Amino acid sequence: MPYIKVQGIDHYYEWVRSASSSTPKPIMVFLHGWGGSARYWQSTAEALANHFDCLLYDMRGFGRSKLSPASAGSGTASDQTSDYELEIYAEDLNQLLDILELSQPVYINAHSMGASIATLFLNRYPDRVERAILTCNGIFEYDEKAFTAFHKWGAQVVKFRPAWLKQIPLMHRLFIARFLHRPVSPEMSQAFLEDYLMADYEAALGTIFTSVSKKATEVMPEEFARLKVPVLLVAGEYDRIIPAAGARKAAALNHQVKYVEIPKTAHFPMLEDFPTYLQEVSDFLGI
Repeated sequence: MPYIKVQGIDHYYEWVRSASSSTPKPIMVFLHGWGGSARYWQSTAEALANHFDCLLYDMRGFGRSKLSPASAGSGTASDQTSDYELEIYAEDLNQLLDILELSQPVYINAHSMGASIATLFLNRYPDRVERAILTCNGIFEYDEKAFTAFHKWGAQVVKFRPAWLKQIPLMHRLFIARFLHRPVSPEMSQAFLEDYLMADYEAALGTIFTSVSKKATEVMPEEFARLKVPVLLVAGEYDRIIPAAGARKAAALNHQVKYVEIPKTAHFPMLEDFPTYLQEVSDFLGI
């Protein structure tokens, strides 16, 4: 498997290209969400491969981009979150493009927490991006009591992840159910469970604290308002993780953002209603 060292961390990456053409195409980079990996972007990348050379990678501490003991640290979440600030992940992307010598502006397709990282990247390196698709992302208000409860719950969830969970029949369906309105394939739901179980503890916990935080509620509205490149913001009608209302509020902050809400989907519209998602993306990209 191909790996590349970015800011001292080995990152897994792969290219998805059309087998019928050797001509270089514009590049589309995919970013996954919390607890996931590039695996769930595979079908979208394959569908777009006639128009783009698609770069998929697993972010630090997730999927196949495992942290070494030396890079992971040993403290609690409160003193380790600086290693997992979303800005660090945005800089990972910038350096990944440099190391791969991708100097031309790219297209970005990002989901959930990955879309927050992509938004930060767009504002820090606008010259590196042509257009971006952000799926299941938005802004939300700070609620100290709710955030504290979420962080406590999240810490317990991340702590209790025995490998034998994936051996329990139908556990993969139970795990992914709260993220969906429509079912996905058993293979995909199994992949989600496996990715969740293999995520590094400190990365998984650290990004819970940095992506759902008072800072995020203050920073992300400003980031959406500053966007200078065309953005398609896609929401799932029944998303309980990042409700569509938050996406609508984010889109209203900037005329560069086109908002689309896909009916009868939740947190993974690209998998729950792939034809509609692909059509919306194709229309936005003009392909």
